[in-house]
Amino acid sequence: MKAINCEKSKNSTPEAVKRLWLLFLMVLPVASFGLGLYLIERTRSDRPYQYNLVRSSSGTVTLELGREISFYQQRIRQNPDGGLDRASLATAYLKMARASGDVSWYLMAEQAAQESLAKLPFDNQEAVLALAKVNEARHNFAQAIQLAQKAPSDSALGILVTSNLAIGKVDKANQAAEALVKGVPTLGSLTLHALAKVAQGKDKEAMQNLQQAIAIEEPGETGSSVWARTLLGRLYYKQGQLEQARTLYQEVLKITPQYAPALLNQAQLEIRLGNYQAAEKLYSQFFQLVNKSPTVYDHVVLRGMARAQELQGNFLAAKKWRSQAEARLREDLVGFGHRKELAQLLLEDYRSETVAEALNLMQKELGDRRDAETLATLALALSRSGRWQEAQQAMNQARRWSIRDAGIFYQSGMIERQLGNTSQANKFFQLAQKIDPQFDAQAQKALGLGVGLGVN
Repeated sequence: MKAINCEKSKNSTPEAVKRLWLLFLMVLPVASFGLGLYLIERTRSDRPYQYNLVRSSSGTVTLELGREISFYQQRIRQNPDGGLDRASLATAYLKMARASGDVSWYLMAEQAAQESLAKLPFDNQEAVLALAKVNEARHNFAQAIQLAQKAPSDSALGILVTSNLAIGKVDKANQAAEALVKGVPTLGSLTLHALAKVAQGKDKEAMQNLQQAIAIEEPGETGSSVWARTLLGRLYYKQGQLEQARTLYQEVLKITPQYAPALLNQAQLEIRLGNYQAAEKLYSQFFQLVNKSPTVYDHVVLRGMARAQELQGNFLAAKKWRSQAEARLREDLVGFGHRKELAQLLLEDYRSETVAEALNLMQKELGDRRDAETLATLALALSRSGRWQEAQQAMNQARRWSIRDAGIFYQSGMIERQLGNTSQANKFFQLAQKIDPQFDAQAQKALGLGVGLGVN
């Protein structure tokens, strides 16, 4: 019996080996595929917001827009009475304005749109929307909304989102954002939806929107791609997740090296970390990019340079930079209505006359804007004027939609403390720490220098 079993075992060994090899050969491709997926996923987790499309070299975006502008200018020379070509030219000017920040492009867009409507007053939605966007840039939000409603489209809904947010009508902004993403969500619509969520204090949902937006980006959407990443970086910054914010800003600057919002937000981050010379370098880089042309970001850069110098004890240099920022903002008051920004700058000077002017500016601004940042700036002006109860009312309005911002809750706490409401003040301070666990005295030194989400 034993002999028979041994013989059977001998004869079955080669067959067993064959089966093992067959099993190995079947499993190997699956294992290799699984390992490949793991490595890809690991790479994605290390660089979750990496841009995998064609990157722009420095100036590429503006060069491409320059060619688009030249194309429509040539068409207009060939057909001087063409209204549609002028509308398209106005749109191209607006793209250049957003890409460069140069305010002169807004003025040219306005002129081209007006000329387009003069030649083609009916069924000319593109020109109407161009004028709506110019009015939004000028902070004429009511006019922007009125024009957008005359030209129903996805672009019009986008204007209804941003303009309603500016005037504090968060519910209407959210309705427009919901309508945008109701069909097929796009990179742009999801980003706008995220802005509406931020205004409602739904930062987690906003981050999910932005992550989804980045995941579906396509070629030709470079402007929206860098915008979405910058906003996501701002959200990480507001939560004290500074390295995540830095990663996003740096990725943006690899995609579009001249993108000002990412550059300025990274400078704010450096100031928060106490890296003042690094911040100065970034601000200087901005000046090299714009070639001395006036931009909508000039006041942020000049104010940032002043802050960096002041924090290093260079008070004379800080005063010089702040004076330049003030002069630039006063120039903008007529064309682009930067009353809030001028008030914020003036409030860094505690003299009674500058505080009084800041308060006057904010009381006027309230007629055009009622977003959280505007109301918080009004509250600060009221506080500096000793009108603490009015400041408390303004901050109650700023928190109306439950916006999650450590700076706002800290400011609310300081007002409550001054009014003797110690328990309520401590609750606000705790909320500030809950939103941003890294929010400390150093973080407060960087307040007001960010671009993209408004407050903080």
